[in-house]
Amino acid sequence: MFVKHRLPDEQLSGAFYPGNSSIPLAAPPPSTSWVDKICDQRCVTVHITIVDINEYGPTFLEPAYVRSVDEGRLYEEIIRIEATDRDCSPKFGDICKYEILNGDQPFTIDNEGSIRNIEPLDYERSHNYILSVVAYDCGMKQSTPVMVTIKVNRICKLGWKGVPERVDYAPLSGVEILFPSAQLKLCDIPCNINRVSSRLTLSTSHIGKGCDRDTYSVQSQRKICGASSESVDLLPTPGAPGSEWTKTLATDEGHESDQMFEFDGVSSAVAIPNDVLDHSLSSTFTIATWMKHKLQMNQDKLTKEHILCSADDHKMNRHHYSWFVRNCRLILLLRRDFTQGDLNIFRPAEWRWKIPQVCDNEWHHYAVSIQFPNVQLYIDGVLFRPQKKNPEVIDDWPLHPTADINTTLTVGACWQGSEKRMKHHFRGYLAGLSVLLHKTEKPEVLACLHKCKESLEVPAMDYLEPGMELLSSNDLTEITIEGDNKTNMETLVKNIGYSNSREFPTPGRRNLHLSTSISCDNGHSIKVPPVESYVMVLQPQQPSITINGSNNVAREYNDFRGGVRIFPDLRISVDDDNKQSKAFGFKSSERKLDSCIVSIYPSLNPDHEALTLPEARLQQFNILAKISKDGASISGPEFLHSYELVLREIEYTNQKPAYYLNRVFKLICSELNGRFLSNEYIQTLTVIHPKILKTAAPASSSNNDDNMVADSGAAESSRHIPPQPAHIMINQHHVESQPAKTVFGHYLDNAVNDQAETILSGGSHAIAVIIVVCIGFLMLMIALGVIRIRAAHNRATQEEIQETEMAWDDSALNIIVNPMEQLECGSIKTSANSENQVHDDDDSSDDNISYEYDSSDDDDDNGHTATAKVKDLEWDDDTLAV
Repeated sequence: MFVKHRLPDEQLSGAFYPGNSSIPLAAPPPSTSWVDKICDQRCVTVHITIVDINEYGPTFLEPAYVRSVDEGRLYEEIIRIEATDRDCSPKFGDICKYEILNGDQPFTIDNEGSIRNIEPLDYERSHNYILSVVAYDCGMKQSTPVMVTIKVNRICKLGWKGVPERVDYAPLSGVEILFPSAQLKLCDIPCNINRVSSRLTLSTSHIGKGCDRDTYSVQSQRKICGASSESVDLLPTPGAPGSEWTKTLATDEGHESDQMFEFDGVSSAVAIPNDVLDHSLSSTFTIATWMKHKLQMNQDKLTKEHILCSADDHKMNRHHYSWFVRNCRLILLLRRDFTQGDLNIFRPAEWRWKIPQVCDNEWHHYAVSIQFPNVQLYIDGVLFRPQKKNPEVIDDWPLHPTADINTTLTVGACWQGSEKRMKHHFRGYLAGLSVLLHKTEKPEVLACLHKCKESLEVPAMDYLEPGMELLSSNDLTEITIEGDNKTNMETLVKNIGYSNSREFPTPGRRNLHLSTSISCDNGHSIKVPPVESYVMVLQPQQPSITINGSNNVAREYNDFRGGVRIFPDLRISVDDDNKQSKAFGFKSSERKLDSCIVSIYPSLNPDHEALTLPEARLQQFNILAKISKDGASISGPEFLHSYELVLREIEYTNQKPAYYLNRVFKLICSELNGRFLSNEYIQTLTVIHPKILKTAAPASSSNNDDNMVADSGAAESSRHIPPQPAHIMINQHHVESQPAKTVFGHYLDNAVNDQAETILSGGSHAIAVIIVVCIGFLMLMIALGVIRIRAAHNRATQEEIQETEMAWDDSALNIIVNPMEQLECGSIKTSANSENQVHDDDDSSDDNISYEYDSSDDDDDNGHTATAKVKDLEWDDDTLAV
């Protein structure tokens, strides 16, 4: 069976007759006889099911779509598009999906063909959007794209236009204009402008202590601003020489700004050592600090939080002077001593300032300058102008006299002498707390200490037209423009800029807030929506500080005793690839360091070692220096060349260089209070020890010389080494013992000489002492052993002689002795006694034995020559009577 022609889709169902016929079963037969005739031929019924294929793709009802929308709105549906499919089956004839091909547009489409925007449209950004949309049937056959055009209608909005959301700032790029395209739109509001006012605020409270400042230490900042060098820092950097009392306080790294200390209001407090500051304040002084403090919820209004306090150390709780916060008031207590006037006269003793900065949780700089009874308060470098009952001044009696009571100076709390504990803890942050005695700090110095390196740049006065007024804050973080000219207002706002004069500014975000208000002639006011923007300060390219020089310096004994320069050829350089620095003319030689630390391993022995710094150079460059047994530190902002001159003249002195092989010194320098660190430069000072060449004495009776060769052409010397006498023991009765020889001296001398060379070449005094003790103990043990051997030998000999004599019956014997032999025996006894005395002397002087070379061969020869030839006793038997 076959189909002669293609059937339409609407006929693709049902059953067909077999044969050449193409008539479906559903069609009526032409005649009954024709059917019978077919059936007579035994035909069978065949059912054929036609399966649909995805023959057609979807098509849109319209060739293109166009819609218009208003800007600034979010629509639930902007337009609905529709497509159809000519396939009859549900699988291929239904539309299952729509898709926007250019997906970077702020629109979305669902499976029903509904298009909507996902963010408010802005006419300034784009006037219209062209979307390419396709449809898919359920077999995922794609249609031909259709263009959907969405036009954005410009809707007038009251407020500022053309203000960017973000402004990038590169370090050392000068002044960056913030809003060059700013426009104030009033949208034809019926208002005859009487007054328009705009205020732009730069928020920097999250950067350091309120803004971006040079991150030098407190002492370095004082030097830059010309402050008095006599000021005492009560919160120095933990770990610095002479600042052990701040180690227990919580602090940050201090690299991005000054060292900040956190006080928890419970236990954080430190006592200042008595040798740091004179506790008796004079009538003229200045106390200054950075402080960040906020109001604590549910806190008693009478709670005191002490910044600084001087109180009795025991028995009583009198506060001599203190600086504290209570109920958001900054209070200074200054009690007069009984020696400072009449005890019966009231004098001002307490000043209470009510200022909002105390509890706004922002960093502020506070300084009180006292020339009693005049007291002045500076906030952020600006003098506080007294107001009515602000400050409130309280009078009090002087302190009454007491005996045997001193004071304790504390930071972060106040010492209670009667309770022996801290009380009235401060909760907040402090930095740079300092006291200057006997003088007051200059106002310009206090202003310099607070001055920020980043600020808003005020437009030039040439842009200011009559009737307009331009105001700015002292720190240039706020600019206010007021007047009746809207056009001139726009011009002034367009020319406001931002600048940061730091070469390495703190990267991060600085928020901008622009607020505007308009007053009409009819008395109505128009509220203009505020504008939020921010300045993003980009990360500066960090410099690389490199210290170069020799790694090993060798010197002789006399050089170390007179002083050796540790870094004679030191060089410091800064490798800076910052294009902005080069563009603005910054040279590497003009860069500054603020500290260098010299470390010694191991620590100095103050008995014979010392470091010497060039006092003249330190005074010339106004650089501070501290020396300890662990090394030295120099600090203060100065040029690289100045630090090189100081470091090259540091000398190391050692009065006992023989104890050391070498000395190791490590040098690290930093810039901006440790924000940029140099490499670790290691320098080794090597001690050149004299070399000793020894020659052994030959085994003969002739005298030889021992040559001692010293270092660097030392003169040769010779000395005669006499042979050591042998210890001889002669028995008078036919018993001859082998002459004893002292042989340990030879080996001992060689061992001692070897050990002496080790001591001379050693680098440690402790090792030398141990070796000497061991040698002494060894000599003592050898001497004791020899004495015991000789004593045992003598006892055995005496016993043998006694037994021999007892065998003779000499009761009737007459022995005739030659007088010459008696004389000879007497000399032998005398020689033996003398020898025993010498031996006893040697035993008693083991610790002081001389280092001389002996020959065992010489001992043998001398022993035989020194021994007397004793004749045998002869019996005269002529007169014997039997």
